Amino acid sequence: MPKILVADDSIAVRKVAERLLTEAGLGVTLAANGEEALAYLSKERPDVVVSDVIMPDKSGYEVCAFVRGNALLATTPVLLISGIVNDEVTKQAESCHADGVLKKPFQGTSLKDRVLELLAKRQEPTVVAPSPAAPAPKPAVSGEAGSGPRITDEQLATYKQAVVHASELDAQLQAERGKAEGLKKRVEELEVLAAQAKELEGQLATERQRVEEVSNQSSRAQGIEAELAQERQLIVSLKAQIASSEDLLSDARSKVSALESALKSEQDSIQNLRLQIADLQQAVSAVPQLESTLMTERAASAKLVEQLTVLEAAAARTKDLEARLAREEHRAADLERQVTQSDAALTAERARVGELSGRLAEAERGAQRLSDLESQLAVATQAGSAKESRIQALEKMVDAAQEFEKLLATERDRNAVLARRVSESEQSAEQSMKRFEDMARKLGEIAGLASQLGSGKGRA
Repeated sequence: MPKILVADDSIAVRKVAERLLTEAGLGVTLAANGEEALAYLSKERPDVVVSDVIMPDKSGYEVCAFVRGNALLATTPVLLISGIVNDEVTKQAESCHADGVLKKPFQGTSLKDRVLELLAKRQEPTVVAPSPAAPAPKPAVSGEAGSGPRITDEQLATYKQAVVHASELDAQLQAERGKAEGLKKRVEELEVLAAQAKELEGQLATERQRVEEVSNQSSRAQGIEAELAQERQLIVSLKAQIASSEDLLSDARSKVSALESALKSEQDSIQNLRLQIADLQQAVSAVPQLESTLMTERAASAKLVEQLTVLEAAAARTKDLEARLAREEHRAADLERQVTQSDAALTAERARVGELSGRLAEAERGAQRLSDLESQLAVATQAGSAKESRIQALEKMVDAAQEFEKLLATERDRNAVLARRVSESEQSAEQSMKRFEDMARKLGEIAGLASQLGSGKGRA
């Protein structure tokens, strides 16, 4: 039995080639790559080598060059197979002295016919030519006088009709065999397609699960957006309250010109600020809850947004915050300068009271009053310092709230990306379903062809 070596990195091509050549009564050895083919050729001597042109390690050209360079294998026919057959492939096949190039996928019995043709060419030199006396039995058919019983014309006509009928039956049989081989080839290709369809079904099921997970997370993100909108409203109210506190501070600064009225106004403004600070603290108490909600949501959506970054937006926002911080520092410097001016006015007032104390007896009461005013001013100064520290803390909270707004905007963008991915996944799922339906329809056609083939064999 002739031995055929088939080297190809595609398992589907190897299976089809093995089936076609085995049906032709040939022995087949399969190699998954060029290295396996060379290892086999170094030990065995096949009658024909069939090799794919492009393989991961050694190409078909290298396999052919190895065969031609080996003295024991130099006369072995080499048939190259390739999915693309052009002038470049043909030139390289000729340069390595291959016996031909066959295009994949194989059409009908093309591979079997080419291999049998190469085997026949290899055996031609060893076949003994028939002698001229070979047709000697032909005169015996016509018969001679006295050589045996004579065949009648009726028997000869019957014999000719039987030969013609046998030839017709043989032609029909060959045609049916060709059709059967073509159908078998088609069935093999469709089996490969069926395996691919099963893989697509698995991928489609996985894709559906991913779509469901993404849809669940999208609904959860919508709930988070509602909560973040509420928190945003709270932040807006905090900003309004801080703005009102700044207005009160500016009013307090304008009233510092007169000492007694400034102290009274400062005390009133401090009392109002205390009330507003208490309100702000109550409002800011909701910020930790916002932080915990944001951290929980960030952990839930981290798996879906690992590859997304918002560094550019964060950098822009940081610059904006730095500008705001500079403005606030400038505002604090103005406040310190105004307090310094108030201290200077107070010093001048003290000097004036000292001069009056020597001239008037009632200056003692004024001095006592001035001392009381100084103590009140010190208390008011301390209260102002505490107020400034609280205002700074509130400004930090506002900055944190702005950071939260930035994070909320980022989360909204991520949710939009997730919604787009859900839409793309749905479209991909629809396309996969369409491909699956097309494959199912083709499989039905294959089943019909197979049943027709089975019925045709039964009739034969």
